[in-house]
Amino acid sequence: MPQSSISVFLADDSLIVREGVRALLSLEDDLEVIGMASDYDELLEGAERTAPQVLVTDIRMPPTFQREGIEAAKQLRLRHPGTGVVVLSQYDDPEYAISLLSEGAAGYAYLLKDRVAEGDQLARAIREVATGGSMLDPKIVEALVRPVTTEDGLALTPSDEDLLRMVAEGKPIKAIAVLRQTTAADVADSIERLFLTLAQGLSSGTAGCLERLKMLHQAIVQREEQGESLSRLLPGGIAEKLRAEGRRIGETETLQVTVLMSDIRGYSTIAERTSPSLLARQLGEHRAEMNRAILGEGGTVMQFVGDAVMGVFGAPVAQPQHADRAVAAAEAMHAAQEQVNQRWTADRLEPFGLGIGLSTGEVAAALLGSDERLEYSLVGDTVNLSQRIQQWAEPGQTVVSEPTYRALTVVVPADALEPRLVKGRQNPVAAYLVVPAVRAHAVGGAQNRPVAATGG
Repeated sequence: MPQSSISVFLADDSLIVREGVRALLSLEDDLEVIGMASDYDELLEGAERTAPQVLVTDIRMPPTFQREGIEAAKQLRLRHPGTGVVVLSQYDDPEYAISLLSEGAAGYAYLLKDRVAEGDQLARAIREVATGGSMLDPKIVEALVRPVTTEDGLALTPSDEDLLRMVAEGKPIKAIAVLRQTTAADVADSIERLFLTLAQGLSSGTAGCLERLKMLHQAIVQREEQGESLSRLLPGGIAEKLRAEGRRIGETETLQVTVLMSDIRGYSTIAERTSPSLLARQLGEHRAEMNRAILGEGGTVMQFVGDAVMGVFGAPVAQPQHADRAVAAAEAMHAAQEQVNQRWTADRLEPFGLGIGLSTGEVAAALLGSDERLEYSLVGDTVNLSQRIQQWAEPGQTVVSEPTYRALTVVVPADALEPRLVKGRQNPVAAYLVVPAVRAHAVGGAQNRPVAATGG
């Protein structure tokens, strides 16, 4: 398989559909089918063996013809976070798509079988999910927004209708911001105002439409907050391991942890200038290096969402010096990405610049779900704050919250930042910008804890 190709695994109980889809994809130079399956067991075994970048699957397959494709896709993403999933369905009921969105749309696409052969829709969906994006069949999008835009008494502006459509399509806030030539914060505020207007304007006789709006709103909030509840499947069967150790489903424990959030600066612009197959290759290399750096310091990779990486230190198993481990992991992530960037530059690929945020504090942790499916979830302000301060970091920088800085047992050179207000906090938040090891060495090695602020 060419280095820039996207590897695809196909699953459908119909031989005609499988061969038809394979023939369709064979026309694309950057897509390579590496395996096929006709039922749930074959899907899991084959996808585990081949580790594809994208799974293309039907919803209903043997043995029960219920939700085998969806459940197998979730199992695959549990073991291999970041795997893209394209669901092919004969059902145009938007509730199926909403159920997919409600668990986070990143890396998922929902297409209708009877329209797959139209144009290059399937190929575009595969490329989109391979890079962490999402895609819905236009017919589904129409069904999602039609009850809203045609409801009596509602008068949405063309701008609002355009915004609602992009939300329904699963576009991330950052991508919407690029298209609208504004900031992510401005888009987030516009979405909140739009959904408030819609909810207030709907009559009592449109309960189904209102519920649909709530689910769409929740989907985009989950997509962007990346850890508001952190209810993501853990890799490597950690949830199962915890259950085997006697943790009961729903039982909550309080832990002191350090949460790490990483984001690629300017990713939307890079994605616009880079072919999907090359971008998928770059994301794959990036995620592998980030995973290695976090695991190398004893952390747990909670999820990959597009260009974002989330890790935690001190959970699910308590760790001493989790703040030190998290800072070391962040530095290792920057160093690893710099090495990768050097290779990419030689290949004329765009480099990635990481912004990383760390926050330390108390979280509530629990196993959630059922015997068939378990999730390990963290909830708390610590999770939210790591996402907020991550946005303060420029490419190559790490910003740590004041609790993280105070929890360090090894002095780390850092500059105090001017306290700033963040969403959800009434008082300004203090944080520190970690001085890279190279710069710290240049100015004389380890320093005392900083007292002077550099400004925001």
